[in-house]
Amino acid sequence: MIFLNAFLHSIKLPRKKAIFQLNRIGMDITIIYMFILLLLVSIPSLIDRITNSSSHSADLSFIFLIIYFFIFYYLPMAIIVFILLSAIAYIGTNLAKIMGRKLKFSIIWKMTAFTTTVPFFLYALIALTTPISDYYLWFFCVYSLVLLIMIISVYPKRRTK
Repeated sequence: MIFLNAFLHSIKLPRKKAIFQLNRIGMDITIIYMFILLLLVSIPSLIDRITNSSSHSADLSFIFLIIYFFIFYYLPMAIIVFILLSAIAYIGTNLAKIMGRKLKFSIIWKMTAFTTTVPFFLYALIALTTPISDYYLWFFCVYSLVLLIMIISVYPKRRTK
């Protein structure tokens, strides 16, 4: 149920209520949510590997094909996505300082993770119907950064003494 709430609130970003509801979700739930979202994104590629009989993985049994897919596709993709989320959150932390907002890296990282819901979900839907390049996933960086700036501006400014 918490994952459904996280999904629904992340679609509503950058609304103020959605931001503060997502802020209450723990980091452990956020990371599991990202793994589930990445699994959703990788389903079209998995279907392509299973149905493609001309690739070098066509000779593998179904179980080994699944293991092969998770080791050589899902795991590297997850690592790359988490590194990119951290880089965007680092940029967001610096933007928060410039904008005079009192935000920590962990909060910005969590918000950045939730901003990827819409582009990843759209990618999965489009990739199920038509072939699409994995380079589309790079556009989530721009989308997440723009949305992150909007989210940072919702938080109150630091008080000056």
